[in-house]
Amino acid sequence: MSAATRPGRSVQGPVTARRSLTLLGGYFLLALVFPFLPLGDRAEYLLQIAFFTLVAGILALSWDILARSGQVSLAHAAFYGLGAYGYALLLKAGLPWGLAMLSASLLAGGVSLLLGAVTMRLNGIYFAIATLAFTEVVRTIIQNLPEAFAGGATGLLVPALLGGNPRGQYFLALGLLGLTILVSLAVRLSRLHHAFAAVRQGEETARVLGVPVARYKLLAFFISSALAALAGVLFAGKTFFINPLETFSLANSIAPLTTSIFGGLYTTLGPVLGATVLRLAEELLHSAVQSGYLVVYGLVLILSILWLPRGLMGLLRRGRTGGDL
Repeated sequence: MSAATRPGRSVQGPVTARRSLTLLGGYFLLALVFPFLPLGDRAEYLLQIAFFTLVAGILALSWDILARSGQVSLAHAAFYGLGAYGYALLLKAGLPWGLAMLSASLLAGGVSLLLGAVTMRLNGIYFAIATLAFTEVVRTIIQNLPEAFAGGATGLLVPALLGGNPRGQYFLALGLLGLTILVSLAVRLSRLHHAFAAVRQGEETARVLGVPVARYKLLAFFISSALAALAGVLFAGKTFFINPLETFSLANSIAPLTTSIFGGLYTTLGPVLGATVLRLAEELLHSAVQSGYLVVYGLVLILSILWLPRGLMGLLRRGRTGGDL
C-alpha cells in the first residue's frame, strides 16, 4: 500500500495545493496590513521596496505562465517596455490612466501575437535568441522615434500614478499582482494546464493527441505579455521617467527567468515567493556590502539554484509530488 493511500494519510496533490493556497492567503494578508504597520522614519523607503517587490512578482509570474507552454522567452523586457511606453504615450494623448493602462497591456499582448506567429516553428535556444533579438529591435525603434513624440534616447517623463500617493500606488500594485495570481490559478485549474503541459513535453506528441499547438502557444504568449506590460506600467508610473536603455534592459528579461527558477517553475506561489525573497535579499546585501554587492548577490543566486533545483517550492513539498498551485 502506497503512502498516498495508506489509512490516515491524505492524497498528496490536495495537501500540497491546500498548502500553496494557504501560503498565498497569508502572503496577501501580510501585504494588506504592511502599509499600516508602525514602520517609523523609513516607512516611505520600505513601502517603495515593497512596491517594486510586487512588480517583480507580477513580472516573474507572467514569465512562468509562458514557460508552462515550453517557451523560454527573452522578450519580456520588450513587453515590459511596451507597457511602460504605451502607457506614457497614451496618457500624453489624453486618455485616462485606467484606460491607458488597459490599452497598453492589450497593445503588448497584440504585439506578442505577431511575434509568436513569426517564431512559431522555433524551439529551445533558437526561440530564445529570436525573442532576444526582438527586444533589441523594439528598443532601437523606440530610441529612434522623434524626441518630441517618445523622448528618443534621452527618455520620457511620465505622470505619477494616482497623483504620486505611495500607499495608493502600493495597493494598485498589490491588486495587479492579485489579478496575475488569479490568471495563473485559472490556467492551472483549467484545461489550459494540461494543454500547456502537453505542448511543453513534446509538440509532435501533443499534435497527435489532438492539441492545437499553435493556438495554445499564442494564447500563452498573449497572456504572459499582457501581464508583463502591466508591470511596465507600474514601473513607469512610479519612477516618473523612462528611457529605452533601462526599460528594455536585458536584465528585465533575465530577472523573471531566474526568479521563477529560484521560486519554483510552473507554479503560482513559487515565482511570487522567489520575487519576494530575492528582492529583499538584494536590499539587505546592498546595505551590508555596498561595494560589489551584485557579485555577492549573483553568487548566492547561482548556489541557490544549484542546490535547490526545484526552487523554494521544492523545500515546501517535503517529499510530496504534484499538486502544487
